Amino acid sequence: MKVIAFNGSPRKKWNTAMLLNSALEGAESEGSETELIHLYDLDYKGCKSCFSCKTIGSKSYGKCALNDDLSEIFKKIEESDALILGSPIYLGTVSGEIKSFMERLMFPYLTYTNPPQSLFPKKIKTGFIYTMGITEEQLNEYGYSIHFTTNQTLLELLFGESESLLSFDTYQFRDYSKVVATRFDPEHKAKRRKEVFPRDCEKAFDLGVRLASK
Repeated sequence: MKVIAFNGSPRKKWNTAMLLNSALEGAESEGSETELIHLYDLDYKGCKSCFSCKTIGSKSYGKCALNDDLSEIFKKIEESDALILGSPIYLGTVSGEIKSFMERLMFPYLTYTNPPQSLFPKKIKTGFIYTMGITEEQLNEYGYSIHFTTNQTLLELLFGESESLLSFDTYQFRDYSKVVATRFDPEHKAKRRKEVFPRDCEKAFDLGVRLASK
C-alpha cells in the first residue's frame, strides 16, 4: 500500500509535522510505502473557478486544468491507497496553504448533480490531523467543530472512509519569553508538551496503522 501525508504547516519539524510522521510510522509498521509532502515547498494557488473540471466535453472533466506543482501530486494521489492531511489552526480554521490544496484536490471530483457524487476513481481511506492552541473545553466556544465536520463530510463523500485526530493546547514556541503571548502559561504548555503530546503521537501512530490496514 502507498500512504501519502500532506503537511499544511510552514514548520517542517514541529507539532503538525511530528504527528504526521508518527502516523506514517504507523502505516510503515503495516508494510506500507509512505511519503510526506510539505505543501509550503510547492508553487500553486487555490481554485480559479474556471469550471473546466465540470464542462461537458472538456479534456479536463473531473480533473484540475491548472498546470503547476500540484499536477504531478494529483497523479500520485490517484495511485495511493490512503491520504493523511495535517494542518495547524490559524484564525479558527486550517492554514491557507492546505485550504488552497483542498480546493484544487476536491472540487474537480465533486459533481454538481443531485445528490452530489464523486468522480474519484476508487475508494481510499483518509485522515485529517489538526493541531491547535485552544483547549478541548474551548472547542465549541470557538466554533472550530463545524470546520472539522465539514472537512470530514467532504473527505467521506469524495474518497471513502475518513477519521480526524485533534491535538489541543499545543506548545507553540520554543521560548515563550521571546514572544508577546501573555495569555498562555509557559509552564502549563511545557507540561502538556511533555505529558500529553506524546500520547497524541501514539494516537497518530494508531491512525496510520488503521489507514494502512486492508
